[in-house]
Amino acid sequence: MNSLKKISFFPLFILFLFLSACGDKEELVTIHTEFGDIKLILFDETPLHKKNFLKLVEQGQYDSTGFHRVIKDFMVQGGDINAKPNFTDSVNYTIPAEFNPKFFHQRGAIAAARMGDHVNPNRESSGSQFYIVEGKTFSVPDLEELEKNMNRGQLYKKFKTMIRWTKYVELRKEIEAISLSGNQEAVHQKIQEAKPLVEKELGKVEEIHFSEKQKEIYESKGGTPHLDGTYTVFGQVIEGMDVVEKIANQQTELADKPVKDVFMTITVENVPKSEITEKYGYQYPEKY
Repeated sequence: MNSLKKISFFPLFILFLFLSACGDKEELVTIHTEFGDIKLILFDETPLHKKNFLKLVEQGQYDSTGFHRVIKDFMVQGGDINAKPNFTDSVNYTIPAEFNPKFFHQRGAIAAARMGDHVNPNRESSGSQFYIVEGKTFSVPDLEELEKNMNRGQLYKKFKTMIRWTKYVELRKEIEAISLSGNQEAVHQKIQEAKPLVEKELGKVEEIHFSEKQKEIYESKGGTPHLDGTYTVFGQVIEGMDVVEKIANQQTELADKPVKDVFMTITVENVPKSEITEKYGYQYPEKY
C-alpha cells in the first residue's frame, strides 16, 4: 500500500512542477518598426494598463499607428489609434492611474500618455497612447534640486487653487504685489509659510522623494525623473533602445511630429521569465 502511494504521487509531483513552470511566463511584447524591433515587458503590478495594452495588441489596433511625437533625449510617443489612417474603431476611454514607486521614468520605461492636470485632475491615462523614455543622465545634486522644485510645484498648484477663493482675496493681492516687485524669493517664502493653511483647506501636499535606487539609476543610466509620480509607468524596454534612439533622432516639424512617418506593428508572445532574464539580462525588480 505504501509503495502504491509513492508511485501515484510521483507523476502528480512532476505535473505540479510542469504547471508551475508554465505559469511563470511573461508576455514579451515586440514593437516592429522600419528601424528595427523594440522588445518590452509589462508589469503585473499595473494590471489595468497591462490588460488594456495587451487587448489592443491582440485586436491589432496598434498596427499602422505611428510615433507622432519624438523629442531627442526625452521620449518617443505613439499609439494614437484615433489618428490611424482609415480607422474604424476609436478609443474614447481613460484608465485610472496606477502609480507605483517601484517603477519610475528610467531609460527605457514605458508609460501612459494623458491629458493635462487642468482637465484631468485624477491623472487618468490615455486609452491607447504611450511613450518610451530615452532621457538623459542626472547628477545627484541635480536630482536633489529637481526634487525640491517638484515639491515646490506640488504646493504651488494647491496654493493657486486656494487663493482663487473669495475668502483669500487679500492673500492673493499680497502675493500679486510681492510678485510685481520682482522679489520671487519673497513669493516662495510666503507660499511656504502658507503650507499649513493650504493643507488644512485642500489636504496634504504629496511630496516626491527619489529613493537611493532611483538616484543611482538616473545618474548611471538616465531617464526623465521630473515625470515621476505624475504619469503611470507600466513597462520596461529590455532590448532595442538603439531603435528608440533612431526614432528620437528623426527630423521633426510642428508639435515634434516626425517629418517622415514612423509606423509600428506590435506582436506578443509568452516566454518563460527565466528566459527573459537569461536572454535579455532583465532582472525583475524587488520593492524598494
